[in-house]
Amino acid sequence: MSTTKTQSNLYTIMEERKSVRVYDPAFKIPQVELEAIIQEATSAPSSSNLQPWRFLVIQDEAVKTELRAIANNQEQVETSSAIIAVLGNAEMYKQVEQIYTQNVEEGHMGEAQKDLMITNTLRTYPAAPLEVRKNIATFDAGLISMQLMLIAKEKGYDTVTMGGFDKEKFAKRFELPEHIFPVVLIAIGKAAAPAYGSSRLPLKDIARFI
Repeated sequence: MSTTKTQSNLYTIMEERKSVRVYDPAFKIPQVELEAIIQEATSAPSSSNLQPWRFLVIQDEAVKTELRAIANNQEQVETSSAIIAVLGNAEMYKQVEQIYTQNVEEGHMGEAQKDLMITNTLRTYPAAPLEVRKNIATFDAGLISMQLMLIAKEKGYDTVTMGGFDKEKFAKRFELPEHIFPVVLIAIGKAAAPAYGSSRLPLKDIARFI
């Protein structure tokens, strides 16, 4: 498949994206396509634009077999084309200078605003408790995960998110640094069976307008 973006109806993509758990194990997504999906997903917003997401893309069949045991024996871990592990960075503030220098270079802000943002970030984030920083990174990882799945669907691929895995074993197996932690696994590939439909609560049960 081409990595060229196509014009699609957002609402159609949202409706067609389902959580697929049965994949064609013979179908393989080229790595260039996986790279394009992740790159495009990085337009997602994040707290102070610190982009606290990291990705571990697992394509090797033997490693996927290992991961299946860590992920509660979920079949899609092994049969999908790849598993995109979305990770959080609890030390996201350490790249603030790189990020805001790039903002200036790309013409998004001036030097004075850059300096103010860097100062405020280095005053706030390092002083925040680890749990708070992990919560921020987890929230932002959720934003990019949804965007990633919609982009994948637009390109003709299927996905499912998995939160049911042993995060401690995952971190140990893949030798994650202490400040990097797993948030969710996303299986991506080509459906071999249709996904189940699912209902949604009515708006009156979930929203209040005042």
